[in-house]
Amino acid sequence: MIPSNVKNIIFDLGGLLIKIDYNKSVEAFRKLGMQNFDVIYSKMQQSTLFDLLETGKISEADFIHELKQHLPSEITEQQILDAWNSMLLHWSVENLNLVKELKKKYNLFLFSNTNSIHQAAFFKLLEQEIGEKDLSDYFVKTYYSHEFGMRKPNEASFKQIIDNHQLNSDETLFLDDSEQHIVGARKAGIQAIHIETNGDLAYLFS
Repeated sequence: MIPSNVKNIIFDLGGLLIKIDYNKSVEAFRKLGMQNFDVIYSKMQQSTLFDLLETGKISEADFIHELKQHLPSEITEQQILDAWNSMLLHWSVENLNLVKELKKKYNLFLFSNTNSIHQAAFFKLLEQEIGEKDLSDYFVKTYYSHEFGMRKPNEASFKQIIDNHQLNSDETLFLDDSEQHIVGARKAGIQAIHIETNGDLAYLFS
């Protein structure tokens, strides 16, 4: 159940609003010839390369170039993009509809650790599946880490969102499927609930 004093809710994206499977990308890169992709990248611990991409500090071209160093020479840029995007499955219509309803009662925000490649891919899926170009109708403000320049679980990133909108941290709730991000939010004084990846959110508000 949502605490009764909550007025603001910050949502994670992947695993809550869009269904994801990190293993899809692990397997896709393995098929391309990168046997250790799951070591280079995992949900809990990313390499510097992925951190830089998710905070907008390197370009898509630089990211692709670096991955190419670990792949057979014949692998194309499009194959790399397809493998990287394969973790994005489909949008959760139920959870998106819930968010639209919750917007009538709460101030809603989105905070996602993501990158420009994934953003283009999930917006394309959103238009195909839901008929909307972005998530602006769902939230007061969307924070995508590659545009924001900060990522979870950095405590300062949560405090920045609180400050930007002059929110009371005690009245703010963060929902995410990654335990380390929950810890970061709580360090910033925000209430937080750990959600099961790709789970239904309706039970929280019943």
